[in-house]
Amino acid sequence: MPTDPPSRFDLPVDRRDSDSIKWARYHGRRSAAGADIIPLWVADMDFAAPPAVVAALQQRVAHGVFGYGHTTPEFLAAVTGALRRDYGWAVAPEWIVPLAGLVSGLNIAARSIGENGDAIVTATPVYPALFTAPEHMERHTVRVPLREQENWRWDMAAVAAVHTPRTRGLFLCHPHNPVGRVWRGDELDAVAAYARARDLVVVSDEIHCELILEPGLRHVPFALHAPDLAARSITLMAPSKTYNVPGLGCAYAVIPDAALRRRFERAMAGIGPHPNILGMTAATAAYRDGAEWRAELLDYLRGNRERVMALDGLAGLHVVQPEATYLAWIDCRALDVADPQRFFEELGVGLSPGTDFGMRGFVRLNFGCPRARLDEALQRMADGLRGRS
Repeated sequence: MPTDPPSRFDLPVDRRDSDSIKWARYHGRRSAAGADIIPLWVADMDFAAPPAVVAALQQRVAHGVFGYGHTTPEFLAAVTGALRRDYGWAVAPEWIVPLAGLVSGLNIAARSIGENGDAIVTATPVYPALFTAPEHMERHTVRVPLREQENWRWDMAAVAAVHTPRTRGLFLCHPHNPVGRVWRGDELDAVAAYARARDLVVVSDEIHCELILEPGLRHVPFALHAPDLAARSITLMAPSKTYNVPGLGCAYAVIPDAALRRRFERAMAGIGPHPNILGMTAATAAYRDGAEWRAELLDYLRGNRERVMALDGLAGLHVVQPEATYLAWIDCRALDVADPQRFFEELGVGLSPGTDFGMRGFVRLNFGCPRARLDEALQRMADGLRGRS
């Protein structure tokens, strides 16, 4: 593997025996060779949060009082400022609805669309909450496969073919998890045309929007790309993936239309908690002071991505090169194993199964970790794959 100058992201953080879900999964479990299993599954990076975020949290904790919080002007200014700076999106503060998490937002959004028994369409494979949230809220999820042979594009003809009079909404993952696509303008146009023609509400999960890896590509929020549909859009965002603060429980919805926003707020009434004061503190600092740290992170993740791509072709494995996120979608069907996740666990690497995202024969690998740890995991995978060639 090539070597790079030292980076702050090379610093290992020991998360064993901590409160980490990611690391607890494999606590005490070993590979077939007797090694500890390296966890590269859930979308949780093994990096410390930006120094500005840590400092802001330390200052807030030093205050010592943690009562019920409200949405602070500083939080709203940081969010709206970041959206204008990064995307040229002029968002009014009143459009923002703070949330405890993005998954909560998906469930609330589903509850605010239509009535019980109505349908919401999404494309698979996709982050599981996009197809489970409607079912939790007594809506019906319509799953349409992405067109794998065309670089994992939305198949709008297939979407139209399953449309019914009770289809009320569309869930868009933008950028896409797990395949890592950054949707181009023509692809967003096709989604927008379908939603426009059927009068649908579009819920756009944009939690990975700040993690664009491919040079020359940029994220455009769906509501900005299709401004005539902004009144029928719910955009869900959070600092959690980019700045690695998911445990602080802070996300938000951007809902320009007042009537739709009231429906969303009614749907969360009595369910959504008060804003998390530490989460808002972290988000404010991240959006206001985290740009330099994020730029360094993206460079580091690009280097990690190149390492993961070295697996492509080994024993027929196909790695889909991610344009965004720190997640790699890997086609293992040529391995001819019953359970690819289990196969790699036996080699000492813990990945997410494709079935979680609605597709068998795949795994998802999280490369948001120090390079030495990633290299060790990739070496274990490569050695096992070469043994099958």
